Amino acid sequence: MAGLRIARELYRAGSAAGVAVAIAPALPDLGRVVSEVPIPVLAQHVDPVEPGARTGFVPAEALAASGARGSLVNHSEHPLSTDATGEAIRRLGALGLVAVVCARDERRAKQLAAFEPPYLAVEPPELIGGRRAVSTARPELVANTVRAVRSVSRSTRVLCGAGVHSRVDVARALELGSEGILVASAVTRAREPRRAIEDLLSGF
Repeated sequence: MAGLRIARELYRAGSAAGVAVAIAPALPDLGRVVSEVPIPVLAQHVDPVEPGARTGFVPAEALAASGARGSLVNHSEHPLSTDATGEAIRRLGALGLVAVVCARDERRAKQLAAFEPPYLAVEPPELIGGRRAVSTARPELVANTVRAVRSVSRSTRVLCGAGVHSRVDVARALELGSEGILVASAVTRAREPRRAIEDLLSGF
């Protein structure tokens, strides 16, 4: 299982580097990864619905039962409306779970920060999966998002995602005010995921 292999590498590398890490594997892998690694494991999506007759939906209660610590919310590949995002944040929080909310730009980030999620990641969709990091290609977007979020919610921690591939990208994101990164393809598409993880962590 690729997700579990990456989770193990992430746990080892994070411990060695002294950097807090978490992973969001594909939903079918969620329970297995939770049982195998001590780092926080998040879902890639949650639906803002009550549990019950919800075929195909992912209620927050199901994530809690699996041992997950929270979920990504409103990723550009699985977007939600503003109201649905707010309800997902509320439902996760009521269960003691963490919401990592994604936003495409500073305007959307400020709008969603009003729900005071624990984390908010700025990720312009056009840079996701590419080789140009938002922290170097559009540094003003990161800095402006940090300011916009903090003007609304002092408790929300801003993360930087989209195209982040190297320690340089990470270091630049931190210089711009981000408190962490959200990464997928830089690791999942890497020929040697361990080296990719270690390189990214060295930017902190």
